Amino acid sequence: MNPTLTSPAKRKKAEALYQEALEAHLRWDMDQAVKNLEAALELTPDNASYHMTLAQILSRAEDFDRALRALANYLRLAPDSKVADRIEQLFASGLDPVEEVLTNKMKSARQPLDIIGAAIQMWMEFIIAMGEDPLPIPKPETWAAALDYTVRKLNLRDASLDDLAALYAVNGETIRKHHKEIVKSLDIMPCDYRYFTGSQNPLDKLVEAAELLEELETRFAQEA
Repeated sequence: MNPTLTSPAKRKKAEALYQEALEAHLRWDMDQAVKNLEAALELTPDNASYHMTLAQILSRAEDFDRALRALANYLRLAPDSKVADRIEQLFASGLDPVEEVLTNKMKSARQPLDIIGAAIQMWMEFIIAMGEDPLPIPKPETWAAALDYTVRKLNLRDASLDDLAALYAVNGETIRKHHKEIVKSLDIMPCDYRYFTGSQNPLDKLVEAAELLEELETRFAQEA
């Protein structure tokens, strides 16, 4: 269906659902966000941007198979997009330039395979999170170093900015800049469950403490 043939009423309803999806996404209600976006796409199935946003939300929900299907729909509808090459790389069998540098350098630094895997996962999710925004990569080493730095920090490993700058032969401030972009785009927290590889995540203690406090408050209210 040509999007120009979609009725104004359907486009208006789809846009309302899209905005509701964005709001649900911001409050981390991924199920509702996906539900609203899928409803919007039923009304306007040829809206490429909606498919991209659906992929971003599904990726955040760690539903990567469906996220890739949404990206495939995006590429079908927007094959000449400025980000098409970047998205197509997600479907390639080999490593992209950033992943190649990242893997080689982290191996040379004797980082465990699970940490390397977490960094590659982070890069894939970052590519999707950037959506239709440009992502210049003039020097793959800068992004590889930032991913290495970020994944080590959240796994409570030593991550000297100077050491990583020397390892990747890049500027430390550029690593810091890209690190902040990755953290902001993926909404990464310390010891983030998505990329933490240890057997016991320190965040578990915070969850347990919050649950205990809630239980105590409930018991206190009942006894009163």
